[in-house]
Amino acid sequence: MLREVNSTDYFYEYYEKWITVYKKGAIRKVTLDKYLMTQKWLKKLIPELRVCDMNRIAYQQLLNDYAEYHERQTTMDFHHQLKGAILDAVDEGLIDRDPTRKAIIKGKTPAVKKIKYLNQFELHTLLVSLDLKDQVNWDYFILLVAKTGMRFSEALALTPRDFDFSHQTLSISKTWDYKGNGGFQPTKNRSSVRKIQIDWQTVIQFSELVKKIPDEQPIFVRSKVYNSTVNDILSRHCKDCNIPVISIHGLRHTHASLLLFTGVSIASVARRLGHSSMTTTQKTYLHIIQELENKDVDLVMKSLSGLS
Repeated sequence: MLREVNSTDYFYEYYEKWITVYKKGAIRKVTLDKYLMTQKWLKKLIPELRVCDMNRIAYQQLLNDYAEYHERQTTMDFHHQLKGAILDAVDEGLIDRDPTRKAIIKGKTPAVKKIKYLNQFELHTLLVSLDLKDQVNWDYFILLVAKTGMRFSEALALTPRDFDFSHQTLSISKTWDYKGNGGFQPTKNRSSVRKIQIDWQTVIQFSELVKKIPDEQPIFVRSKVYNSTVNDILSRHCKDCNIPVISIHGLRHTHASLLLFTGVSIASVARRLGHSSMTTTQKTYLHIIQELENKDVDLVMKSLSGLS
């Protein structure tokens, strides 16, 4: 199809064809949607720029214009999604030189995002309030996310086969497409495929709970699931308990925060959460790590003062 493209075509049209040829059917829908969103921005920002006119100045101006609306990391993602298509255009002779070379990435100053999480007492208060019946309900879902730190889509994809009760482990190997038409999907990244150790109380609860559920059937999914539905249930529990209202993703933050505060290493927390690197964990929980470092300084000074 790219053979039908001419150097005088509008760049946003070329990019749309490039997505169809190289990306459609090769990447997950959620990733494809990001490429399609990039294409919409191209149509908005450079509706009349032709492929042959994509030079370094035009490309840098495109990035600058996009950066006025977005943070630096988002602009970086935009740049990466465009670069593959542009390099292919260079290879095809549609563009003379690589206009992405030495591109400068700008962006709006990121808003300060304070992670919402519960402390140990608040989490205990929440878990005690859950209505854990003899059959599966969303309260069990809340319990499991709080005790494992799983992502929402990972927890939805759990089947009885994923539990190894004898070894007290839970295997994360897939996600549930709750934003689309349902069904199993791959995990967010390779690091997300992992085994999580679970406590004996959770083992007892879920070994009874999943007995009558087929091995390959999702435990929590019966029909179309909405993130907002489960968040509303959690929100009601938080209000009833008179504790800060958090989301299901906030339970993941709570889980990680409590582990860090109790002295679990960043490397272990990163593996448990399924982060692709410790850098992700450090960036996400920087404020907690800084608090822990302040405590460490106090311990160091106390130890040193005892030497004299």
